[in-house]
Amino acid sequence: MIVAVCGKGGVGKTTIAAIAAKEFSQKEGIKALIVDADPAGGLCMALGITPEKTINDVREEIIREVKAGLRDERDLAVSIDYLLSTAIHEYKNLAILSIGRPEDEGCYCKVNVILKDAIEGLAGNFDLAIIDAEAGIEQVNRKVLSPIDYMLLITDMSVKGLRVAETIFTVGKRMTAMRGAGLVFNRASNPIDSFLTNIQSSIQVLGVIPEDETVKRFDEEGRSFLDIPPCPAQKVISSILKRIGLV
Repeated sequence: MIVAVCGKGGVGKTTIAAIAAKEFSQKEGIKALIVDADPAGGLCMALGITPEKTINDVREEIIREVKAGLRDERDLAVSIDYLLSTAIHEYKNLAILSIGRPEDEGCYCKVNVILKDAIEGLAGNFDLAIIDAEAGIEQVNRKVLSPIDYMLLITDMSVKGLRVAETIFTVGKRMTAMRGAGLVFNRASNPIDSFLTNIQSSIQVLGVIPEDETVKRFDEEGRSFLDIPPCPAQKVISSILKRIGLV
């Protein structure tokens, strides 16, 4: 099962993906692929990991070898999975892959193509994969996330965050293979009943994650969310993962 965590920038999707990774790391008998698909590298930072190699490093390695005549297109097609596997950082039962940040100017189209290949080629080797997508709609609209099975849409307690999540959902139905999607409200402060009563959305609501001082402290101190102890936010995220069949 491949799950993409999507939403507007600043709604906390990376923190949720990081806590989900912590949950997977505690499950014996499963192998999980964790993909930091945001060029800003927020998920790796949240996990306290500095990858030695990224997908963009693989891209640059391919370019160098093709220019030097060391690889042709046929050889590249055979070896791409191996090259991508060299960019994996292992932690317990997790395999963590980061898209990286291209140094050259322009958009991320070329590295996103390799990211799509990585998702399609590597995910089948794992029991589950979770992708912290780039904020907004770009990777969905360009079919980078086309292989996903499920979209976890994160919003804060704002109408704007909700509408962006709905837009991503609408585009995702056309541009991906997803079989389902769910909405998660993050950083909710009490009371929230009036907000939830007034909103209208066609997306199934999976849960409401409360404001959490432990999460806030870990974020402010730059501590790895792989070390976060049980807390209210973690408990809700764990229940959401169970609800969609990830744990």
